[in-house]
Amino acid sequence: MDRQQEFVLRTVEERDIRFIRLWFTDVLGMLKSVAIAPAELESAFAEGIGFDGSSIEGLTRVYEADMIAKPDPTTFQVLPWRGERHGTARMFCDILTPDGEPSLADSRNVLKRALAKASDKGFTFYTHPEVEFYLFNQPADAGSPLVPVDQGGYFDHLARGSTHDFRRAAITMLESMGISVEFSHHEAGPGQNEIDLRYADALTTADNLMTFRTVVKEVALEQGVFASFMPKPMADQPGSGMHTHLSLFEGDRNAFHEPGAQFELSKTARQFIAGLLVHAAEITAITNQYVNSYKRLWGGAEAPSYVCWGHNNRSALVRVPMYKPGKGNSSRVEYRALDSATNPYLAFAVMLAAGLKGIEEGYELPEATEDDVWELTDAERRALGIKPLPQSLDEAIAVMEKSELVAETLGEHVFDFVLRNKRQEWDGYRAQVTPFELKRFLQVL
Repeated sequence: MDRQQEFVLRTVEERDIRFIRLWFTDVLGMLKSVAIAPAELESAFAEGIGFDGSSIEGLTRVYEADMIAKPDPTTFQVLPWRGERHGTARMFCDILTPDGEPSLADSRNVLKRALAKASDKGFTFYTHPEVEFYLFNQPADAGSPLVPVDQGGYFDHLARGSTHDFRRAAITMLESMGISVEFSHHEAGPGQNEIDLRYADALTTADNLMTFRTVVKEVALEQGVFASFMPKPMADQPGSGMHTHLSLFEGDRNAFHEPGAQFELSKTARQFIAGLLVHAAEITAITNQYVNSYKRLWGGAEAPSYVCWGHNNRSALVRVPMYKPGKGNSSRVEYRALDSATNPYLAFAVMLAAGLKGIEEGYELPEATEDDVWELTDAERRALGIKPLPQSLDEAIAVMEKSELVAETLGEHVFDFVLRNKRQEWDGYRAQVTPFELKRFLQVL
């Protein structure tokens, strides 16, 4: 038994932890959980906990149902919302086959494989997400309209506003679980908030995001409201994105920084950005996985609809933030397409794969776009070589289906499941007769 496992066992005993929740994520990014008693912990570390994988979205087929969840002791944290006495803790799990091999269908394993490929090239991948979400009053019934908890706007300071209390409670809870927060503020939409997590390696960030979404939901329930990470919950208000800052390090050195270069960007950084742009359309069904995601991407309000990059250009898909003199380690690029509702393990894996492909193949980075891309005409965008992102989930699936990069990164099992699941979602969506159609056509046709 290693030191980390011993630390977990000691902490469980000293803090009177009665339940240990084993967490993992299905292919759609939904959190799954099974609770074990402290007496089962040593066995869980040694052998894992068996479960029926065929009942989990995308994990395995019925005829090979047995799977094993093996807890990662480095992710042990006490859940603060479960109280001090007789507490509950959690650990993230890796999913294994019965013979102890990593499951090819495990989201966490998909990211681990991508990170191992980067590591073989000498790189560590760091990410820093800016997570947006809405807070709504609890509806009277399922058919009631959404009522945001306030009417605030971007950076508004609302006297005695409930969102202040909410963000303070959520951040306190996150930090008690070892998740560092960099910024928090009211976003542009009524009841919309943003909380930015501090830089960490991509696997830690993905685990932190799964915890983050759970904490936000728990705090909202405690305060009598509900939180939603839906990309576009209200047609006339901004969507919720998760702009994510990315960088590669070689040891302690930021591989994206080169003193004296344009925007202080190294050749590695420029090739990484080029990779993101070349493969952007292919990875969109992963970074923006729901039919509702495209309401945000094509809904204006600084959403990145077109494949281009720029220095401090918030209409571009990839933005290079302003360089801070003397802070080479802060050089980074920001990918602006992600939804807050994405599966972070798969999203980080495909973004990393796209960037690494740019480095491997020596992709040339096109000229930066400093215009507001939304204000250009279609002809002007074509003249500049600026292509659109997929405009619907259907289009995104069709592009991804042909992508060798995404197939290789996800692995055959996850790739096939995502395609199958998203086709079902699109078929169900397009079969609906919407209120828009009834309002527009019922009386006049």
